[in-house]
Amino acid sequence: MLKNLDFKNNADFVIAIAVIIVVLMLIIPLPTVLLDVLMAANLTLSLLIVLIVIYTPRAIDFSSFPSVLLISTIFGLGINVSSTRLILAKGANFDGKMVRAFATFVTGAGGTEGVAIGFVIFIILIAVQTFVITKGATRVAEVAARFTLDGMPIKQASIEQEYNSGLITEEEQRKKKLELQQESDFYGSMDGSTKFVSGNVKVGIFITVINLIVGMVFGMVLHKEPFDVALATYTSLTIGDGLLSQLPSLLVSFATGLIVTRSASDGQTTIGSNVKKEFTQSAWIYVIAGGALAALGIIPGFPWYILIPMGALIFYLGFRLLQIEKKKEKTAEEETEKKKAPAGPSGISPVVPLDALSLELGYALIPLVDEEKGGDLRERVGRIRRELGLDLGLVLPPIKMIDNSILEPNEYCFKIRGVEVGRASVRMNWYMCMNTGSVTEEIEGEKTTDPAFGLPAIWLTEDQRDRAQRAGYAVVDSPTILVTHLTEMIKSRAQEILGRQEVQSILDTLKKDFSAVVEEANKHFTVGEIQKVMQGLLREQVSIRNTVSILETMCDYAAITKKTDVLVEKVRQRLGRQICLQYADEKKTIHVLTIEPYFVEKLDASRVETINGPIAALEPSDQRNWISALSASIVAVQEKGYLPIILAPEAVRVLIKSSTEREMPNLVVLSVPEIDKEIRIESLGEIKVGS
Repeated sequence: MLKNLDFKNNADFVIAIAVIIVVLMLIIPLPTVLLDVLMAANLTLSLLIVLIVIYTPRAIDFSSFPSVLLISTIFGLGINVSSTRLILAKGANFDGKMVRAFATFVTGAGGTEGVAIGFVIFIILIAVQTFVITKGATRVAEVAARFTLDGMPIKQASIEQEYNSGLITEEEQRKKKLELQQESDFYGSMDGSTKFVSGNVKVGIFITVINLIVGMVFGMVLHKEPFDVALATYTSLTIGDGLLSQLPSLLVSFATGLIVTRSASDGQTTIGSNVKKEFTQSAWIYVIAGGALAALGIIPGFPWYILIPMGALIFYLGFRLLQIEKKKEKTAEEETEKKKAPAGPSGISPVVPLDALSLELGYALIPLVDEEKGGDLRERVGRIRRELGLDLGLVLPPIKMIDNSILEPNEYCFKIRGVEVGRASVRMNWYMCMNTGSVTEEIEGEKTTDPAFGLPAIWLTEDQRDRAQRAGYAVVDSPTILVTHLTEMIKSRAQEILGRQEVQSILDTLKKDFSAVVEEANKHFTVGEIQKVMQGLLREQVSIRNTVSILETMCDYAAITKKTDVLVEKVRQRLGRQICLQYADEKKTIHVLTIEPYFVEKLDASRVETINGPIAALEPSDQRNWISALSASIVAVQEKGYLPIILAPEAVRVLIKSSTEREMPNLVVLSVPEIDKEIRIESLGEIKVGS
């Protein structure tokens, strides 16, 4: 078992052993040699803690600090208890090298005078730690914890707003929320951990008093030492032991003060970097300070040999900083001139990239975006992005919302890469009401058309809303109308939104878990070829979320063909179950229309290959008859309450779609191989086209 235990990497095991040792130190007497080793280790640990804090960019990057603080505090107290036990037991015979060394270093060889001075220095050190560092750190930790917890809801709302606006991805949102929670937990823990530091100082003072008073009693009573000898012995040992316990404690307290006073930064800079940046912001402060020191040195009575050289040094530092500032200004001016310079001989500036998606609003619709006025359009748009990501597998770029003074006040328009794809108008604080077919009372209103589906509707005011609902109308508010229209525009134009960069992002994400599939696809196809297949699927509202199956199918047929239309059909067949379930009812039944064989053959015979795939080149009269017969069949199916779906042979599916795309862009056309074996087919009739 021990052979299989990885002591190097099993940090939890090491920590557990260390905690057990610390607890045992409070009970079991230690030899002086081991005590010296542990004292040196305690001093080293406290020094490491300070250095880690200095070189840590953010406070939460040292998230284990509260736990480390507790362990180091208990460790120090354990050592203090052990040393106290040995000092009281051995007295003048105590041979701890670390304690003796610190005692000699502070008191020197000055006898009683040296002991007194050392004791005073020790008392001052304790006072500094108690009333300055520890108390200040405790207060700062309390305030930081309170403000962090109070500001947490606002920060969470800000993160949600960034996500809904498309400024950050879902992964970035989760990361920011996790960091926010970690920050809250950290400062909450620090608020409690500082109490350990404060308690450690108080206990250290108590132990010091015990060492001194009880030690003198032990020396005079048990060891039969004279008063002056006992005083000198135990005062010296108390100072040495106290310094060895308080110095690490002082370093840890200092580290605590540093980490809780850390200001917000970019997460990349350390304390040293911030200090350097802030102390070199202006050179004139050093020039003025150097001049002031030099002037002070000229005044009679002042040590000119100190003040004048120091003033000269600071003045020189300011002079060097001035030179650096002038160099930076010159560089900045040159860069500005380069930016202002014409891009070419004609003076045409570089092309500014267009927004991938943008929603432009008239000024009357601005309140829809203003959260202070109750506008939730950003949140709704964020939900659209998430829902379409799940439905179509398409991760939408951020939708930029801007006001456009050219638009009518109640008007909005949606653009894809700067090109308008839809425009409509809504009325703020009005409601669009549509007859669902079950209206019991006709209500007069301003006639309009639903922008999303082109259905007839009327505008009603707020006071008529309840009446319309009771009458059986579908009542929709303005934000919902806009969002629904936006959703339908995105769905119908999904293939235009999917660019090569989006495809590459999909492949990069997929490569983490399906590297073999992505590598094989990249071997046989370019990003553009994969894009065209995915666009072919999106054109008919087929989700590309199952990217692995799409790529695998493309690779299966790579040796046979690279024609986009063929690959699209093969991928559709691979995704047959997914496609069928989109249109099947709860009994897994699809109700379809078929086409008479005569016209199927005619469609196949009219096939013409183009650069964008095959199309049906029917005669104008045949095309009119075909659309007329199809329209009549669709109306009949819709009257029965069914969605019109055409079932056709594989060879002509794409031809049927191409021949009806202009008149019926949303017509669903399925091929026979796409029908999953678990899906039932029920025919609603056959479309007969007149010759």
